[in-house]
Amino acid sequence: MAEQEYDLIVVGSGAGAMLGAIRAQEQGLKTLVVEKADLFGGTSALSGGGIWIPLNYDQPRAGVQDDLDTAFSYMKRCVRGMATDDRVLAYVETANKMAEYLRQIGIPYRAMAKYADYYPHIEGSKSGGRTMDPMDFDASKLGLEALETMRPCLPGNQLFGRMSISAFEAHSMLSRELKSRFTIIGMMLKYFLDYPWRSKTCRDRRLTGGQALVAGLLTAARKAGVEMWRNAPLKELVQDGAGRVTGVIVEKNGQRLQLGARRGVLLGAGGFERNQQMREQYLNKPTQAEWTATPVGGNTGDAHRAGQAAGAQLHLMDWSWGVPTMDVPKEPSYRGIFVERSLPGCMVVNAKGQRFLDESGPYPEFQQAMLAEHAKGHGGVPAWIVFDASFRARNPMGPLMPGSAVPDSKLRKSWLNTVYWKGETLDELAAQIGVDAAGLKDSARRMTEYARTGKDLDFDRGGNVFDRYYGDPRLKNPNLGPIEKGPFYAMRLWPGEIGTKGGLLTDREGRVLDTQGQTIAGLYCVGNNSASVMGPTYPGAGSTLGPAMTFAFRAVADMLGKPLPLENPQLLGKAV
Repeated sequence: MAEQEYDLIVVGSGAGAMLGAIRAQEQGLKTLVVEKADLFGGTSALSGGGIWIPLNYDQPRAGVQDDLDTAFSYMKRCVRGMATDDRVLAYVETANKMAEYLRQIGIPYRAMAKYADYYPHIEGSKSGGRTMDPMDFDASKLGLEALETMRPCLPGNQLFGRMSISAFEAHSMLSRELKSRFTIIGMMLKYFLDYPWRSKTCRDRRLTGGQALVAGLLTAARKAGVEMWRNAPLKELVQDGAGRVTGVIVEKNGQRLQLGARRGVLLGAGGFERNQQMREQYLNKPTQAEWTATPVGGNTGDAHRAGQAAGAQLHLMDWSWGVPTMDVPKEPSYRGIFVERSLPGCMVVNAKGQRFLDESGPYPEFQQAMLAEHAKGHGGVPAWIVFDASFRARNPMGPLMPGSAVPDSKLRKSWLNTVYWKGETLDELAAQIGVDAAGLKDSARRMTEYARTGKDLDFDRGGNVFDRYYGDPRLKNPNLGPIEKGPFYAMRLWPGEIGTKGGLLTDREGRVLDTQGQTIAGLYCVGNNSASVMGPTYPGAGSTLGPAMTFAFRAVADMLGKPLPLENPQLLGKAV
């Protein structure tokens, strides 16, 4: 017998889980959120907060034209048959409706007109406008007490480890726009002059990215009256004699509680990247939980296992949302290297000192290239990102601020030969990091020549609009710079991820399917807890959070007995 009854129980408190809970509560369903950790927000709170939304409401203002047929065809080409057409179409049709709902509950987004889809070579891609970034959120709307229950931003995602920065501002600074200096000065003044707020907390009042999204969702959840529990891990799903999921068993205050769910259970508890046993069972080798950029203690696959025990089918379990990461002492998790590798004047090499990829390409492909290079026996794990004194002076790299602002003499002494390696010559650097010196010198020579000609003859770095987004537009090729002036630097990269993308297979309503392809009544799943609708790829920035929230939006409609119909069924089965 259930000790408490709800209409809907949501497991997890990331973006997808939270949106589902808010939508359900607003539609009259008594909803409970149970979160394993002691803080709300999951990986979403550490993310950039972007959502990939074709045909979004802000495209007209940004001067972007898009259409359903083109967006559907692009996404279908990307997923390569690893997600059904009806799920792909459901996403493309519903994503903007979900984004509109976010705006209605106080979380407006804006289109990033210059941020291209990740695969410009695939027909149907756009040179910008499908990715949306959250508007700034004033933390005082959430309140200090509630803010303390939300997972804080990682220091690496903030300016000087304390000031929030938006995706637009980051792009302005890294691409060296003239206005960027004034932007930085304005941010600093606003932060340091906010004495009333800073006297109460070290967290910035101005929230951006994933912090803005999660704070907005927590504010909306409180307004809607959603009940939320922390430190309440899922132990198992409860099913009736017919196999319908009717509730959950969670642990709270050391006690196991059985909770009833009249309409259903929505799983949104993240991936399994922090579970070493599951990594070894499913992911490509080598694989280590410590390499991931997601929160320690979370994303351990508990809800995957619970769903599997209830008969769920698993899909895409050998895929992840890959990104190269580096270990920074005293940071809680490894740091993802998303944009710095695009800046001109750096290169990535294997143990032979040879380049093996386009350093500016999409980060999932970067991670896959590292693993593939290692499998060939060329030493791609770890890989090394190498740059010279000129790059060091001008640019950030991981925890290193530009040398013009923070010279080597001001860096922590313990970081030398742990976070970064330094040699007066490339021969000296190669000896320190254990790579072939002849190969390293040849790679630097070739990169320097490519910088002068503007053409990377090996991997065409800078040859597409996506690569060039985080480059220096003043150069012949925004992503190519010479590597010739000592001293030389290297930093170690690991094949990490921002989550796994395999999980419970669902239909277009977010309903979980069993091993026979039939729905498990009462069980829904979204986000990295589910098998991604994006298949093995990453069509554009925001391809994790966008689907998580969109399918939560659709799932609630189904729970209410009002499933959202497909508006363009004629596209199903269309050859692309």
